[in-house]
Amino acid sequence: MLYDVAKAVMNGVMHLFFRVEVNGRENVPSKGAFILAVNHKSNFDPIAAAAACPRQLTFMAKEELFRFKPVGAFLKSLGAFPISRGRGDVGAVKAAFSILKRGDAMLIFPQGHRMKNGERGKAHNGAVMIAQRMEAPVVPLCISGKYRFMSKITVTFGKPIEFTEYYGQKLDSQKLQELSDGLLDNILSYEVKGK
Repeated sequence: MLYDVAKAVMNGVMHLFFRVEVNGRENVPSKGAFILAVNHKSNFDPIAAAAACPRQLTFMAKEELFRFKPVGAFLKSLGAFPISRGRGDVGAVKAAFSILKRGDAMLIFPQGHRMKNGERGKAHNGAVMIAQRMEAPVVPLCISGKYRFMSKITVTFGKPIEFTEYYGQKLDSQKLQELSDGLLDNILSYEVKGK
């Protein structure tokens, strides 16, 4: 209920301040677990993704956001959970497994943090590792444009990616990195240039 209210507010904010175009909603699975893998350049990105996605999303959010208890409680009520950046967070990974086991959808930023000035950054391997272990598809989502008043923001859902040939296998770090780089390239291939 709170998520629906927050999503309506987020939709309103996005359309009030920006010219939003959404493409490829039909690529989002109508049911079942999946990971929404999104490029990351602004604090507005989770809002844009949640507002555009037809499914309710859960989020990994940096643990610093949860330190102020009212904000932390609000984020948790929206389905967010904390992750410690810069080191392996076993608790966050287990939480992600639980979310997908329930058949829910989860947003992950494979770049790990905001990339400015069009930088690509290095792909983190969490999204691929979780998707492969949980046998869940990954939907790439690319957000194009700059968040300036009345500028155009294009939100594009790409075709789902499944790592079926790797299900049940133990992947080494080199293969995980290779697949993660491929996922990030796929996300960025949907970028709308010159916007």
